[in-house]
Amino acid sequence: MSLDRYIVAPTGRLSTRSRPRDAEATKELLLAAASEEFAEHGLAGARIDRIAERAGANKRLLYRYFGDKEDVFDAVIERHVGLLAEAVPLTPDDLGAYAGAQFDYMLQHPQTLRIAAWRTFERFEPTDAERRGYKAKVDAISRAQREGKLYDGVSALDLFAITLRMVASWLSAPPGLMAVAGKDPLSAARLRKHRQALVEAVRRVTEPR
Repeated sequence: MSLDRYIVAPTGRLSTRSRPRDAEATKELLLAAASEEFAEHGLAGARIDRIAERAGANKRLLYRYFGDKEDVFDAVIERHVGLLAEAVPLTPDDLGAYAGAQFDYMLQHPQTLRIAAWRTFERFEPTDAERRGYKAKVDAISRAQREGKLYDGVSALDLFAITLRMVASWLSAPPGLMAVAGKDPLSAARLRKHRQALVEAVRRVTEPR
């Protein structure tokens, strides 16, 4: 179920045209509210009371379904990891195309980008979903290297790590660097130009010699 079906009402609470009538729908609504809260305040600053208020639900349901605040954060991370993996599957024979698609996804889903930033800043221990997902991607890249589809002069792990950092290179660039681009470093024209550069750069780094 997509989180896009939820909207923020003028009261600040998430609402839907029909209120959830079962446990799974209630969990989805709570996860949507938690995503909003963690995107705005991070793990340390988020409050269970505010999540419940956003969802229009009793906070005891959060504890019942997910556990404490860290458990809720883990559930949010796993949800966003799953949505990203579904929307942007790895293409190990063309990491440039993968980088461009992930860049597009982050632009279209700024909430995911903010949550990822908070997650990296506040917490090192990965969730099981993160660990499994990254392991599968590194293994796929390693296979592509053995098949001669990718550059094999560095390990699959390092090649993927470099690709991911290149994806985030402009979206997480220092403000001073962004200022060099002019008044609107996130304009459509600037982003298109960077995307083209990103795809080309990743391909040059990852294609077999």
